[in-house]
Amino acid sequence: MSADTVTDVFEEHRPVLMGVAYRMLGRVADAEDVVQDAWLRWSGADRGDVREPRGYLVRVTTRLAIDRLRQIRARSEAYVGPWLPEPYVTDFGDTVPDTAERAVLADSVSLAVLVVLESLSPLERAVFVLREAFAYPYADIAAMLDRGEAAVRQLAGRARRHVDERRPRYEVDPAQRRDLTERFLAAAAEGDLESLMSLLAPDVRLVGDSGGKARAPLRILETADKVGRFVIGAARKDGAGLSFRLLEVNGGVAALAVSGDKPDSVLQIDAADGVVRAVYIIRNPDKLRSLPAR
Repeated sequence: MSADTVTDVFEEHRPVLMGVAYRMLGRVADAEDVVQDAWLRWSGADRGDVREPRGYLVRVTTRLAIDRLRQIRARSEAYVGPWLPEPYVTDFGDTVPDTAERAVLADSVSLAVLVVLESLSPLERAVFVLREAFAYPYADIAAMLDRGEAAVRQLAGRARRHVDERRPRYEVDPAQRRDLTERFLAAAAEGDLESLMSLLAPDVRLVGDSGGKARAPLRILETADKVGRFVIGAARKDGAGLSFRLLEVNGGVAALAVSGDKPDSVLQIDAADGVVRAVYIIRNPDKLRSLPAR
């Protein structure tokens, strides 16, 4: 291959590689580092025996992500407060035309699912991502991970059971989610506790991620009363000077709050039966750097 061809082949597969790395790590910067390392491996490799570049690149990226995940976990034990994935702007556009496939991809990158994936072992997570999000055959996954196919099937089954048991069941209705998000923001901005409470399920949960670097609850809040009062109070204290715009994050609509020219926070809800079931607020500034302020 010429140098231009080598680069073109890699760039063609970059979105897939980023998708694998982010689902493995839940962190945009780390995923970008892994993809860059994969590029270095690809550009310096003997490609004479590479029959299928995409498979080769996914294998390299997956193995690098497993190594990076082990490093991250070793240094993340002292994280302050609840942990949420770094927000990842998703826009499948025309690249994923099939509705069912779009739903699978959106679900596999959702905040709720990525939180559950944090409790899997690195190998379980790799198998789950490759199988559930990208539909790789077990034989291909086994080859990528240098494991027997039977062992990979066991890992996949264990990971699937774990995820099914722990992830919340929310409806994926983009129109309803957008409507509830807009009404949620309006009630908070107006200080209208009654209207806000009418949007919340009785057992709603609020998860705030600040990493100890911004104001956010250090524990998960539960019940409509606690969540509603916190949101109204936070809007009064921190809402002045903030502007909001909607964008697609982790497969669903979210609100990006901007202060001046810097992202302040990301708010996303999950809904079912016409009410808000979960509220996610990400305020750790380290997790907002990749988001467009405008």
